[in-house]
Amino acid sequence: MRALIIAAALFVAAPAVAQAPASSAVLADASKAPASATIIDGASWRCDGGSCTASGGANQPAPRACRRVVARFGAVSSFSYKGVALSAEQIAVCNA
Repeated sequence: MRALIIAAALFVAAPAVAQAPASSAVLADASKAPASATIIDGASWRCDGGSCTASGGANQPAPRACRRVVARFGAVSSFSYKGVALSAEQIAVCNA
């Protein structure tokens, strides 16, 4: 009985532990958003208009991930990678 309760508790807690912080970008030009999922450094990016989100991805600094996304999708007006949001100054450098 005790094993069953422990197993149930682990089953309920597993999704909360397994989820990584979200990655997101808002594109400066929504017309450059890809129509289908795009893989960049292991992250699967999906866009709805100019708003893009990603799951997964390589373990790398957010500014580098931003530069890789900008290289594929164009300039961004906001960016966060695995829960780390870039400042306005960092985004300006990313877009340069």
